[in-house]
Amino acid sequence: MSERASVPKEEDETEPETEQEPVTTGAQSVIRALENAGTDYVFGVQGGAIMPVYDALYDSDINHVTMAHEQGASHAADAYGIVTGDPGVCFATSGPGATNLVTGIADANMDSDPVIALTGQVPTEFVGNDAFQETDTVGITQPITKESYFAADSDTVGDDVSEAFALADAGRQGPTLVDLPKDVTQGETEVEPGAPETPETYEVPEEADDENVQEAAEALAEADRPVILSGGGVIKANASSALREFAKEYEIPVITTMPGIGSFPEDHELSLEWAGMHGTGYANMAITNTDCMLAIGTRFDDRLTGGVDSFAPDAEVIHVDIDPAEISKNVYADYPLIGDAREVLRQLFDAMPRVPDADEWRDQCQVWKDEYPMDYDTPDDEPLKPQYVVEKFSDVTPDDTIVCTGVGQHQMWASQFWEYTEPRTWVSSHGLGTMGYGVPAAIGAKLAAPDQEVVCFDGDGSFLMTVQGLSVAVREQLDITYVVLNNEAVGMVRQWQDGFYEGRRMASEYPWIPQFDKLAEAFGARGFTLESYENVEETIQEARDYDGPSVIDAHIDPGENVFPMVPSGGDNGQFALNEDHLDMI
Repeated sequence: MSERASVPKEEDETEPETEQEPVTTGAQSVIRALENAGTDYVFGVQGGAIMPVYDALYDSDINHVTMAHEQGASHAADAYGIVTGDPGVCFATSGPGATNLVTGIADANMDSDPVIALTGQVPTEFVGNDAFQETDTVGITQPITKESYFAADSDTVGDDVSEAFALADAGRQGPTLVDLPKDVTQGETEVEPGAPETPETYEVPEEADDENVQEAAEALAEADRPVILSGGGVIKANASSALREFAKEYEIPVITTMPGIGSFPEDHELSLEWAGMHGTGYANMAITNTDCMLAIGTRFDDRLTGGVDSFAPDAEVIHVDIDPAEISKNVYADYPLIGDAREVLRQLFDAMPRVPDADEWRDQCQVWKDEYPMDYDTPDDEPLKPQYVVEKFSDVTPDDTIVCTGVGQHQMWASQFWEYTEPRTWVSSHGLGTMGYGVPAAIGAKLAAPDQEVVCFDGDGSFLMTVQGLSVAVREQLDITYVVLNNEAVGMVRQWQDGFYEGRRMASEYPWIPQFDKLAEAFGARGFTLESYENVEETIQEARDYDGPSVIDAHIDPGENVFPMVPSGGDNGQFALNEDHLDMI
């Protein structure tokens, strides 16, 4: 189980309230800063330079989860932050410990996920001397964090951590890092760290300019073909309820980005689900034909837009974002609204003069839904289709089930064929596209929401990269269902090789992979094999009923590909529905 210094009390015992012991070392100040911030969990791996901090953690009520690899610690912290909305915390030692965190930190940076990483460092006097397990952690991570701090003094190290925690959470969320030299954490201090506060120079916009809001509202009300594009920033701003109220009141169809999945219920008649390279045909058609787009909390990345010149070519764009740097960075904003998504939606709600006259537009969106349905065939003479497995899981699980994924074809199927109705139930790697994200992310998600079901869809290639995390899920007795959609390949690479490289499948086929059900059993989890339609529902039920981590090794059709598909840099309105269509684009 997760390590915690306090001994569990008997049920009839009450623990008296006690005053906190004063800090005496820099390491204790670090832990006190995390306690002051309300930290419940830390994900990490022990090591020499971080050892004083771990020693101070021994006397804390913060739960520590020892991960099987530092990359797993960063991904677990990332998922914890996505599900709770508060910064996830990860620890690692200096040198290789810190560099093993880098992928997860970069992932959090790309997706604006709140994470604080604390890394051990060699003593200050050895910094720059190529000491044992020394790396320039701040130099490496500065480009991929909101801020990386080098703690220089035992008296101020606690405040460094407090500020880093606040900064990770404030405004546009993202990762921060504090590098902790061993002499600083071992050094004596009586200085108590303050509460988490951002630097005085850090200003976060709340409401957008009223005049801009009024002009944007007028443009949206005048539109004949309006759409709302809901990005991940809607979820991070806790603005999903405000979005739903606005869209329903003004009867505007809603498209999400992949990070925005769950911000608007996909079972609602106004939902067009998500757009982009593998988004629904009807979402992409709506984007291509809209005359006014209200885009909220999105950075318009290339997997969403395809070719920027052909993205929403006839639309006036209203862009709501808390980060001014995103305004007109990729897509020009006719009406820039800089502020918190929830607050700006409230402003727009009040400013709208009327409901747009868009009955014909909504009818057209329904026509596209009928014309380009998300369906697939299940011939008896072909292997198991992955879409079927995902749909069957979606049918039998609660609406608040959290879905985690790795990266690849399985990720697309999990996003396309699961029906999402709640925010913070889709946990995946988007901007960085990190294979191996799924196994540790599911651990962080389950600890963040122990009363919600967690299902992790992974691919065989992605699963192999962090499979050691199963040992953590077993040790922590976490009730997680892992589903490996196993096509014996890195399937998305194979699909691109078939589509764009004349079928030259170099280094993409994995006939050598292990039996994942047997591997799960070796770790102490429950393993299942799924090979045909006949036992899909039974296997799903058995895996879900198992009290602990289970792994379903689902042997799927190795030739199945992900569609719809907009070729990279292409026109969103020119999408392929199958391999033959791809050849014609």
